[in-house]
Amino acid sequence: MKIDLHEVNGQTLRVGIRPGDKSQPPLLLFNGIGANIELVEPFLDILDGPEAIVFDVPGVGGSPPPRAPYRPWHLVRLAARLLDQLGHDRVDVLGVSWGGAIAQQFAFQQAKRCRRLVLAATSTGHIMVPGKLAVHLKMASPRRYWDPAFMGRIAGDIYGGRMRNSPELAQQHMRHVRWSSNYGYYLQLMAFVGWTSLPWLPFLSQPTLVMAGSDDPIVPLVNGRIMAKLIPDSQMVALDDGHLFLLTSAQESARLITEFLAKS
Repeated sequence: MKIDLHEVNGQTLRVGIRPGDKSQPPLLLFNGIGANIELVEPFLDILDGPEAIVFDVPGVGGSPPPRAPYRPWHLVRLAARLLDQLGHDRVDVLGVSWGGAIAQQFAFQQAKRCRRLVLAATSTGHIMVPGKLAVHLKMASPRRYWDPAFMGRIAGDIYGGRMRNSPELAQQHMRHVRWSSNYGYYLQLMAFVGWTSLPWLPFLSQPTLVMAGSDDPIVPLVNGRIMAKLIPDSQMVALDDGHLFLLTSAQESARLITEFLAKS
């Protein structure tokens, strides 16, 4: 993957581009909270097909903090202008967890630019079926990103699935972390205060693949079912894993996404 800095609308963005099949629309990926480009790179190494584009949101990874707090619509506008710079009129979009909310906003706000939509381990935002309170309290702090021992202790509890019985998966995950600052993490949390996609999900026109983990303590499976029911042209798959199934069940996840994006 080639990683460069791009100036987009006065904001420096650290952007990763994984080469791929030019006959398909590029895949624009919105990452999870606190997650830098490298955390999703193992999944992209497995994913066949199109060119993939992913960027560190302002204040995360190698992208410097923004001048002011932002909202989801602002990140969508930033992503659209990045695509303009890269020369892409239309893309497929994949959103993971926190990034799944941005992906929903992109599909709504930039409907003509979004051909297909993949929503992985995500929800409708502020109005959702929540996970356990203890899990969300642990997620409120970014400590897991800069304290490997802490991550090892809580990974199974917060991520579920294969992380529960395989602590080495948490160690592998930590090797890809490029931590920036607590400030950037809290900006991401603040961005979604009061945000929900519930009122306009029925108006999404893109074919959509909703993916959920059967043992996801952060985003319970029922949230995926709700989204799949509300989005008109959607299908849902449940994987026998937890919140990080794109990484811990990478082969199966990549196969499902590749097959979905390959459809005309």
